[in-house]
Amino acid sequence: MLHTTLRTVVLWLALALSATLLQGCGFALRGAPNYVFDTVAVTPERSGGVAAELSRLLGNRVRPAVTPEGAVAPDAIIEVLSELRQKVVVGLNAAGLVREFELRLAVRFSVRTPGGKVLIEPTDIRLERSVSFNEATVLSKETEEVMLNRDMQTDAVQQIVRRLAAIKSLAP
Repeated sequence: MLHTTLRTVVLWLALALSATLLQGCGFALRGAPNYVFDTVAVTPERSGGVAAELSRLLGNRVRPAVTPEGAVAPDAIIEVLSELRQKVVVGLNAAGLVREFELRLAVRFSVRTPGGKVLIEPTDIRLERSVSFNEATVLSKETEEVMLNRDMQTDAVQQIVRRLAAIKSLAP
């Protein structure tokens, strides 16, 4: 009984020491991003999965880039300049059939103010995922491909969001 109690006390002390050391080194969980802008436009509004997911993630901050007469322009404009998805064969078996391929997503974006000040120069985000292939499991591999493409899109959007949070000022 005493041995179990001593072990429990030592375990709690070790956990408390670990938590203290992690706080001391500056470790902190990533919280919600803070942006210098209250409103933002994401262009093009109607094309590409990255722009659509970015608009959904930013939620009620999103405004149209072209404002009607008398409306207030957004504080910043995120331009998704290009979004390219590729599926490239990278491996064949002895019979010359596909054994492995690679999914690629390349997104180019920039951020500017409505006045034209560039906040983030045109930037490329490139993501790749390898997928093995087997003719016997075509349907499951198609599902896996869709899931990996969605995962890469979400990863690209998260990278854009982190870069948006790094903007320190909208002033010229």
